[in-house]
Amino acid sequence: MQKVSLEALSRQHLERAAASSTGRSSQTVYGGHERVLRQTLIALRAGSVLAEHESPGEATVLVRRGRIRLVADDASWDGMAGDLLIVPDSRHSLEAVEDAVIVLTVAKVL
Repeated sequence: MQKVSLEALSRQHLERAAASSTGRSSQTVYGGHERVLRQTLIALRAGSVLAEHESPGEATVLVRRGRIRLVADDASWDGMAGDLLIVPDSRHSLEAVEDAVIVLTVAKVL
């Protein structure tokens, strides 16, 4: 069994995001491109955006810290610490309304 401290990773990646020109930092904590399930911790500085893209499969966003906005088509959903957002099956983007840490979970389509 493997144990990961999401709290420690959150602190570490928020510091990296603050120092990064892109305003973000991430680390895959489980899975990867060779697996069906992938979980990635992403830290975003306020105002940072993950540009519009498609998901490679079913996906959720768990907000660990801060506030984010998920936008798809003409709809948007705000999330704050403790919220779980279901990523729509369409092109979407994500913006950090304030400094935020999320865990993105993707189950790729086979």
